[in-house]
Amino acid sequence: MVESTAPRTIGVVGAGMVGLATAWFLQERGAAVTVFDSAGVGAGSSWGNAGWLTPGLATPLPEPSVLRYGAKAVLSPASPVYVPPSADASLVRFLFGFARNSTASRWSAAMDKLVPINRLALESFDLLSDGGVAAPTLAADSFLAAFRTTRERAALRGELEQIQRAGQDVEFELLTGDEARAVEPTLSEGIGAAIRLHGQRYIAPGAYVAALAESVRRRGGTFQTGAAVDSIRALDEGARLTTADGDIHRCDAVVIATGARVNALSRPFGVRARVQAGRGYSFSVPVRTPPSGPIYLPTQRVACTPLGQRLRVAGMMEFRQPDAPLDQRRVRAIADAARPFLRGVDVDDREDEWVGSRPCTTDGLPLIGATRAPGVFVAGGHGMWGVTLGPTTGRLLAEQIMAGRRPTELRPFDPLR
Repeated sequence: MVESTAPRTIGVVGAGMVGLATAWFLQERGAAVTVFDSAGVGAGSSWGNAGWLTPGLATPLPEPSVLRYGAKAVLSPASPVYVPPSADASLVRFLFGFARNSTASRWSAAMDKLVPINRLALESFDLLSDGGVAAPTLAADSFLAAFRTTRERAALRGELEQIQRAGQDVEFELLTGDEARAVEPTLSEGIGAAIRLHGQRYIAPGAYVAALAESVRRRGGTFQTGAAVDSIRALDEGARLTTADGDIHRCDAVVIATGARVNALSRPFGVRARVQAGRGYSFSVPVRTPPSGPIYLPTQRVACTPLGQRLRVAGMMEFRQPDAPLDQRRVRAIADAARPFLRGVDVDDREDEWVGSRPCTTDGLPLIGATRAPGVFVAGGHGMWGVTLGPTTGRLLAEQIMAGRRPTELRPFDPLR
C-alpha cells in the first residue's frame, strides 16, 4: 500500500538501464511514470556495453593499478586508459580527484560501501523477470579472466580476495592456461593462467533494455522521446520539466538518470560531485564457436561477450566529452589488444562499431538519492556497473521516494556528499 504522502506522478529523465529500472520499481509501488529521453530507449551506454551482470567484479573504478596508466594515457591513444593531451581544466580537476582515490586504502573503503548493494544485484534482476520483463539473464557457464602469466593474474586474485574479506560472496578458482582452454577453446596459446568465476550472469543489453521499456509501457508508463529535458524547476509541490521543444510537464517528483550528463540537470539542486564521461568502445565479430560465457582480459582491459553467433568485444576508458565522435584508433587498439589471446575469432571483420559514455565519479561510487530540492532525485555515476547495479538502484531509490525513508544500502551514495 502506497503511503498517502507518496508522490503519484513521477518523471524519470533517462531511458537507459538505471532510468528504466527506476521507473519499473516505482510502478511496483503504485506511481504513474513518464520517461523522458532526448534520443530513445537505451540509446546511450546501455546499448553497446558488455552486458555483464557481475556483482563479483563490481568494484570502485579508481584503484591502484589505474595510476600505472598515467604517463602512457597521455602519450598513447592505444593505452587502455586514455586522456587527450588537450584536456581542459575541468577534466584535469576530475583526474586529480580520481588519482587521489586510486589508493589501496580508499579503494578498500569504497569497496565496503559497494558490498551491500552488490549483494542485491542478481536478486533485483530476478524480481524484474518475475514481474514480466520478457528478456532472459543468462548464466555464465564459464566466466574466465585470462592472463599471459601467473604474475599478471596476481593482481586480480588479490582484488578478489579483498572483495571476499569485505563480505561479498564471490567464488573463484585458479586455472592453468591448458585448463582454461579445456573450459573455453576460444582462448589461444597466449594465455598461461586464468581465474574462473562462478555465479555470474550476462545479458544481451540492447534486447534487455528494450524488453524492460516494453514492460514499463505495458504497465501504463508513457514515454516522451526525441527532445531533451532542458530544465527542471522545483515547485512547492513537485517539479516542472521543460523540454527543448518547449513542452512543459508537471509531476509530483522527478528522477534525473541521464548518465554522463547528470550534472547539467542536477547541479542547481546542490549536486556538486562531478560525473565525467569515461567512454567505452565496442564492436562485434564472427566467432567460429561462440564461448559458453564471457571472457575477460584484465591486463588489456578488454571484455568479450557471446551474443548469438557473434562476439561483442568491448574496452577502453577514454576521458573525453560524451558527444565526441567515435575514434577509429580506439577500435583498432581494442582489436589489436585482443587478437593474440583469441582463436577462431576474426577481430578485423567488425560490425556494430560503437562508443558510449560511462558516468564516472572521482571516488568510484554512484550518486543515488535525494537532492536539496524536495521531490528531485538523482540516480547516476555508476561507472562501468550501471547495467549490473541498475535494477538494484531503481529498487532502492523507489523505496526511498515512495516510502519517504532512505534504505541503509544507499547512505554511502548521497548525491550531496
